[in-house]
Amino acid sequence: MRAISLIVIAVCATLAVVTSVQSTSAAAQTDAVISLERAALDRWGNGDPHGFLDTYAQEVTYFDIATERRLDGHAAMTDYYRPITGKIKVTSYEMIAPKVQRHGDVAVLTYNLRSEAVQPDGKPLTVRWNSTSVYARFGGQWKMIHSHWSLTAPPCLRGIN
Repeated sequence: MRAISLIVIAVCATLAVVTSVQSTSAAAQTDAVISLERAALDRWGNGDPHGFLDTYAQEVTYFDIATERRLDGHAAMTDYYRPITGKIKVTSYEMIAPKVQRHGDVAVLTYNLRSEAVQPDGKPLTVRWNSTSVYARFGGQWKMIHSHWSLTAPPCLRGIN
């Protein structure tokens, strides 16, 4: 009976360690996805869209408020960002309530973003965004396969309840 008790204790301890390691690994994966996004946002705020370009997979798809239709592929994103490179200035931003939902080698990151930007005429501008980024893991490395940006309150809808 004592031997059975020791076996049960050993199995339970092993399961606790495995569960703890898996939980720590999942938290590390979540942190890695958020860190990639923050690093891209940091570069973006200095006029460098390559932070995002570096995270994009070759087959990335993209929507934002300025695109009439979906952009497909890394080359399309490079072309899209080329005219604004060096022209964006964000003095600060806040990533609000980031949430990562992982399912195997796919992670969906959603958050709100408040950006304190500087317009070309030097005037400050606060912009609030909804963001969805879908990441997939390729060879142990997270790459963005889809990005969607929308305004939290488009100017035409502000003040309408």
